[in-house]
Parts: sequence; C-alpha cells; structure tokens
Amino acid sequence: MTPSFEDDTNNSTTGISRRSFVRRASLAGSVGFPTIVASSVMSADPPSDRINLAAFGVGLRGTQVNGAFARFPDARFVAVCDAYGSRREKAKKAWDTIYGGDFVKMYSNPFEVLERKDIDGVVITTSDHWHVPMAIAAAKAKKDMYVEKPLSIAMAWSLRLRQELKKSGGIFQYGTMQRSGTPRQPVPAFRTACELVRNGYIGDIQRMEVWCHDISQQFDSFKCRQWGSLRPEKAPGDLDMDLWCGPTEPKPYTADRCTEFGTYHCSDTGLGFIGGWGAHPLDIMQWGLDTDNTAPVYYEGGGTVPKFGLYKTVDTWDITCYYANGIPVRFFSERGCREIIMKYRKRYNGHGTTFFGTKGWISVDRGGIEANPASLLTTKLGPNDKPLYESADHQHNFIDCMRSRKPTICPLESAIRSDTITHMTNILVRTGRPFEYDPVKEQIVGADAETAKYWDRPMRKKWAV
Repeated sequence: MTPSFEDDTNNSTTGISRRSFVRRASLAGSVGFPTIVASSVMSADPPSDRINLAAFGVGLRGTQVNGAFARFPDARFVAVCDAYGSRREKAKKAWDTIYGGDFVKMYSNPFEVLERKDIDGVVITTSDHWHVPMAIAAAKAKKDMYVEKPLSIAMAWSLRLRQELKKSGGIFQYGTMQRSGTPRQPVPAFRTACELVRNGYIGDIQRMEVWCHDISQQFDSFKCRQWGSLRPEKAPGDLDMDLWCGPTEPKPYTADRCTEFGTYHCSDTGLGFIGGWGAHPLDIMQWGLDTDNTAPVYYEGGGTVPKFGLYKTVDTWDITCYYANGIPVRFFSERGCREIIMKYRKRYNGHGTTFFGTKGWISVDRGGIEANPASLLTTKLGPNDKPLYESADHQHNFIDCMRSRKPTICPLESAIRSDTITHMTNILVRTGRPFEYDPVKEQIVGADAETAKYWDRPMRKKWAV
C-alpha cells in the first residue's frame, strides 16, 4: 500500500502532522544512531552511553515488557505514549521513581514522540493493529524497535515494514521471547531442542506438530463475556478512542473491545490466538528447521469463526501445511490437540512444538522438553556441531544489538516468515479452500478477490503511514 502522508492533518493538539513528521524524519536520517546522551541530560553521573527509549502502549502486556527494560542501568525510558491518560501517568510515575527524577515525558501523539532526536529506540507493545504501523513510522524516523507479537494484522503491512527497515538500517527485535533465556531458565529448553534438531540428533525430519491456546481457554482468565459484548457504552474519560482505533476504522467503545482480550479477538484489530499465541510455537518450529527465510508452500484444512458476538477471529483451527521439501506441519488449536499430543507426551501443556525425525522425536514448551529416546534429554553437542545464537535476556539482547548493530536473536525476517503461517491459516479458514503459497514472491498462487481482501487492509487516512 502506498504511504499516506499526503495532507497536513494534525493528529492531536500538538500540531504535529504526518507530512511534517516524514519531512523531519528524512532529515534525521543523517544523524546516525544510537544517540550518546550527555550526562547533564540524564542524571548526575550516568553511563555515557545510556540508551533512550520510548514506550508505545503501557497496558497489561506493555507493563510486563517495559518493566523488564526499566530495570536495566544502561537504558532509560524518556517518553511514554498510550491512548489511556491514566496509563501514561502510571508509567511515568513508576519510571521516574526508578530513575530518581523527572525524566519521562507523556504523549498522546505517537508521531510527536518520533520527532525527538534524543530517542534511540522504541518499544511497541500496543494493541495488535498498531504494531506494524507504529514500527513503520519508527523506521522512517530512524529508530530501532522492539515489537511485540503478533507482528501484523495484514501481510502487506509486514512487507512494507521490511522495505522501510531495510532503508533505515534499524535494529528489530520480535517479542516472541522463547529463543532467549530467562532468570528461571538460564539454559533454555527451546534453544536446546532446536540445536538437537538442527544437528541431526533425531535424524531426518519427517513432520511437525504445533499447537497453542484458543479463545475458549481464556474467558475465565480475562473475566469477560463469552464472545464479547456488542452493546455500545460511554468510553472512559481518559481514553482517546480515536487514537486507540488508529489505522483501523472507528468503532464504538464496548465493555469488551478495549481490553487486552478484546484486542486479540476483535477481527478489526487482531487475528486471534492463531497469531497472539501461535507466534510462539511457530517461531520455535521455524528456528529448529532453520527456515527463517522461507515458509510452507501449500495449506489445507479448516476451522471455525464465531457467528455472533464481538469476537470474530478464528477460534478453532486444524490445518496442515507443507514445506517445499514435502515436510508437513500440523498446526491446531487447543480444543483439538490434547488427545493427539497426549498419545506420545507424558504431560499436557496448552502450547508447544514437536519435531518428529527418523531417529526419534523432541517436544518442547515452556515447561521443558520431552523426547524419545529419553537419552536425547542428556545429549550434549559435540565439537563439530553448530550451536545456535545464545541470548540470556530477550530485552537486553535488543539493547546489546542497538550498540553493536548486529542482528537480534529474533530479527524481522524471522517474524515475517513465522507470521506468514498465521496469515495463511486465517485465510484458509475464512475461505474454506486449500491453496499454494510462493515464499519467494511472497504471494498466494492464483489469489482471487476473496483471498486478496485478507492480504491487505486499508489504513485510515488520519493515522496511516
């Protein structure tokens, strides 16, 4: 889609327009990054190379992710933008307390944040429909970016982001996190499983199974109405509903729309848990197969979409896709996976990835690894084996790469290619027809009008990038 910054429409009372944003961003391109911030700006005696960050989205997920960044002594939030005024204020108060001063400025206009030359990177943990538009704007402004999953609600948007990031030379980290270690799991099960697969310890790969949560498992957890209320209500006084809708068409506020759960499952703003949860096990499958530069070429199967209520994303699915070498992947949702995976696993987890090979299988999730033969669980890589990229902390891997200018553990290409499987699943379920996909041209073979309408989405002019 052609970038839409043609007019001088102001997006807030600040007077920052899309045209002025692009003009200034292009001038900023010669500045270079990351910025080295003077000690007088930061505090009495800070590190001279502290990185300045801006936070876009500080709801439930944003608070979790940004909290990880806020603990680092070599990075600092200096700006926060959210459609909820109360959330901006809460984040500012928390971070200023951590930093010991009045460092964080609040914004209601994301474009104004990106005008700041002292900001080196952005952390995008907004609702799903803002992920890529905000990332595209950040790339235009020459900012590095950490982008929460799922990547995009339209494949065409993701491909545009690739173009912009290539031009900017920026650093990108995808927030799938499972490729990195954690304090609780310093030797991550995911990296161990993928190293064993890549180095041939289960023989030649024959097939994979990938599964994750679906919407049915979340109603009680999020304490919301099943399938969501359609009844319009008065929005909270501190919510900028126009900004919240952003690049999507304006929708009325309801009790279940502007919630973390609502943004996942309203088809206006998300793809559902095929993306929100599927991003995790699909990413691990791609990593284990060394296919971060491609995607399956044929898709068949089906699923269901609710016929009533607010939530109309795909809520159950069972699809099979095939890589160019003929290896099949079964990707299915929680309501259909338990009986299948418990035929070979000892314990159940609502999401995971299993690799089946000629010499055995390995199944991995956040609870650990299961394998057959069991000896795989104690196998160590040999001197001629190739270890995978090692990251002890996902958020700090982004900070480290901002300095070194080396790729992160989850670069944009890995995000786009695993996200492709999500989008193809959505299209398959909604059209009810199998199809071929060309991962080189990155298009559905013989796409018709029905499939094309799920490939791209027009951005609302006021907030388009």
